[in-house]
Amino acid sequence: MTYDTEAGLHLPAPDMELAQREARLRELGLGDMPDAQFDAFATQLAQAAGAPYAMVNFITGHQFFAGLHTPGAAAAPSGEAGANAAPEVSRIMSRDHGYCPDVLNRRKALVLPDVYAYPRFASNEVVDLIGIRTYAGAPLIDERTDTVLGTVCFVGTDPRGKETGRDTLQLIKESRDELMRMIYQRTGGGPR
Repeated sequence: MTYDTEAGLHLPAPDMELAQREARLRELGLGDMPDAQFDAFATQLAQAAGAPYAMVNFITGHQFFAGLHTPGAAAAPSGEAGANAAPEVSRIMSRDHGYCPDVLNRRKALVLPDVYAYPRFASNEVVDLIGIRTYAGAPLIDERTDTVLGTVCFVGTDPRGKETGRDTLQLIKESRDELMRMIYQRTGGGPR
């Protein structure tokens, strides 16, 4: 990410794989469509992580959460939000928000037990929008084309101790591997 001194924000680096990612997502039949199987996967990940939010995120000109778990997913049957309801998260998010675009560029997992401890990440808009304090994400790298398709991640609203970092990293990497197997089984587009 680069830093925009006028705006006071970190901006994602240019996406050199965008055209290749868009083409591969089309080949695999993935992209800007909500998917019940990915929603279920996100719910499993949120439960395993003890986190209120989890996403399967395919990134093109924007972020699209094809799989999404939010605290609102378990809302009261009336559908009315209570006074303490967590902020809703849309399936579409700008590439300037969140931490997944950074994971996309890094091409490796990122664990932030407390985003406030990392000034580079603490200024991200999602910190204020939905109260993000923890993040763990891993890139979804297509083995056939070596293209990063997107990310799998979970976020929380409470900081975690640094001692949880190793377990969190293992969980997000295992989730990434499980999700890629699921994608390849569904699409037949796995490694040669």
